[in-house]
Amino acid sequence: MGNLKHLEHLDLERCNFLGRIPSSLPNLTQLTFFSLYKNEFTGLVPSLASLSKLSVLVLGYNSLEIGHMYDWINKLTNLDTLVLEGMNIQDEILPYFVNLTKLSYLSVGNNSIFGRIPSSLMNLTQLTYLNLQRNNLQGQISSTFLNFKSLELLAISFNNFSGTVGLDSFLGLNKLKVLDLAYNRLSLVTTTNYTNATLPELEYLGLSSCNLKEFPAFLRFQTKITNLYLDKNEIEGLVPNWIWNNSQETLHVISLRENFITGFHQHPRFLPWIRLEAFDVAYNQLPGRLPIPQPTIVVYDVSNNNLTGEIPPLMCEMKSLRFLDLSSNKMTGSLPTCLENLSNSLSVLILKRNNFHGPVMNNCTHGCILERIDLSENRFTGLVSKSLANCTNLEFLSLADNSFEDVFPLWLGTLPSLQVLILSSNKFYGAVEGLSTNSSQFLKLRIVDISNNNFSGQLPEKSFQTLNAMKSIFVGESSAMGSKVLFKSPFNSFTSFEVPYSMTLTNKGVKREYEKILNIFTAIDLSSNKFEGQIPVSFQDLHGLESLNLSNNYFTGSILPSLGNLKNLESLDLSQNKLSGKIPQQLLQLDFLAILNVSFNHLDGQIPKGKQFDTFENNSYLGNLGLCGKPLSKECEKPKVSKVLPPASSNEYESLLPSDIIDWIVILLGVGSGLVIGIVIGSFLYARYGDWVLERLGMKKDKWVRPLRNTRRN
Repeated sequence: MGNLKHLEHLDLERCNFLGRIPSSLPNLTQLTFFSLYKNEFTGLVPSLASLSKLSVLVLGYNSLEIGHMYDWINKLTNLDTLVLEGMNIQDEILPYFVNLTKLSYLSVGNNSIFGRIPSSLMNLTQLTYLNLQRNNLQGQISSTFLNFKSLELLAISFNNFSGTVGLDSFLGLNKLKVLDLAYNRLSLVTTTNYTNATLPELEYLGLSSCNLKEFPAFLRFQTKITNLYLDKNEIEGLVPNWIWNNSQETLHVISLRENFITGFHQHPRFLPWIRLEAFDVAYNQLPGRLPIPQPTIVVYDVSNNNLTGEIPPLMCEMKSLRFLDLSSNKMTGSLPTCLENLSNSLSVLILKRNNFHGPVMNNCTHGCILERIDLSENRFTGLVSKSLANCTNLEFLSLADNSFEDVFPLWLGTLPSLQVLILSSNKFYGAVEGLSTNSSQFLKLRIVDISNNNFSGQLPEKSFQTLNAMKSIFVGESSAMGSKVLFKSPFNSFTSFEVPYSMTLTNKGVKREYEKILNIFTAIDLSSNKFEGQIPVSFQDLHGLESLNLSNNYFTGSILPSLGNLKNLESLDLSQNKLSGKIPQQLLQLDFLAILNVSFNHLDGQIPKGKQFDTFENNSYLGNLGLCGKPLSKECEKPKVSKVLPPASSNEYESLLPSDIIDWIVILLGVGSGLVIGIVIGSFLYARYGDWVLERLGMKKDKWVRPLRNTRRN
């Protein structure tokens, strides 16, 4: 490639190339455009100082290393566009751009760049696009951004900027279309003295987590906003009327999430924005009925409010709807049957913590794309719909805390993506059968909770042998499970709506709310049922298991020593069963075990000593009368030590008979001979002196020979 001396334009964007950049690349001195954007190139970037004619340099989103020598960037004084996004730059690099006075487009987001914004950077007065987001930049924001009179996009979100900033510092940029200040440590101050003539016409406004106390007054003059983010602030009171009148034909995304909003002025029956795709007002204090969005809606999240009433049938007409979250409200009624029509467009359905009742949808057709269903903490009844077997993308299913009455839905095991299954606190009954007969059941299942039901019977030894996802310890980078929806943003970029999966689960003896579920977490909870028989041996193969709860059942037999192979185990609860025998010493191998509960069984013997067992308290062992040793006050009896005779010297003859037999022969011979001699001597003395002795004692001879026929038998 280095021989192409007249090459001017080289665009390798998104080609899946890998390996190193050819060292001959600096020979292409006529290049004006060079892009490697989004490939898999690795290694050090060679000095490109010889490419003095470059106007566009795009290296972003590779695994390249810039190194610590940036002087060559300073020499590319003809650069108009410089993109170094997503390259893991961990340095203070901004001062090296100050000579690039022709730059109009500078993007170095998604790195680990640190330090402050140098004042000399304000010399780049031709900038129209400045993206510094998702770095470790710090310091206060000054009004010097007003030097960028041509700036159309300014994104400094997700950094460590601090201090109090007036919005006027940015609203004086008349050409500004995108302003993103979100997720810093800023406190924005707004004023009310705005006129339409002095303001830029914004399209994207990101003021998330900016300590806002009220709706910014300048918004009443904005008519072209497409994306509005005011989430995670401290905005109180009612949503003003003018919010409904603005940007009716342009608004795509509005997020007011996590504020203290108590309602709407003139509560709308229908949301007015005709192109609205995302409406997020979760975690506020909104009362009343659901406002109905336009048919264009994709994400609708009104969770954690005070909303009441039923789900209106009009919601079934939202054919683009992918994410619906009505959880943690006060809604009632049964689910409209037409909701089944959304199964081919809806990927997330969250209705938990309401007062919905009756049966659930029973017609998920082929092509169902649902990934997450959470109907927990309602009053749903009946059977689990077998049409869910059509939802082959399903990863998360929670039906907990309802009144479902059914046998174990073994058919869910055919779902190839299912990772989380929570059926706790219902009226499920019967034996859990078939888990050991089909090798393709529940292959990705990592979390299963069927506690607090009426399941009964024995669990076969091989019940859990198909849970392949629990058989190995996770290796790699952990991440949170969640839902993600992309939206088009200005300048052909994308913004995403991401919500992590959450659940309620008893772990380490405590019922807790998991706001995020890491893809490395594994747990099994079979507690509070009527299972009996021995603990299945197949548990020993689940090496990745972190939490195992078998409490409150009728399990018998001993604790499996092979549980000591579960090196990842952090919580083990076997309490309130009928287990017997000793606590296996093999459990000392569980180095991460933080919680152990074997109370109220029939265990005996000494409690193992050392390692994690030295941290457990009395309540781990209560109700086992046969247990002894620390931490219990009952001490174990010391074993009796028998006296050991010294061994015979080597010059003694060995007996032909065992020594203990010889000892008994000697004893019996002694006793026998003594008895014979005693009888002979006694007879002789009695014959010669017997009468004289009796007379001296005042006894008559016949008293000793009186018959016993009149005496009473005892």
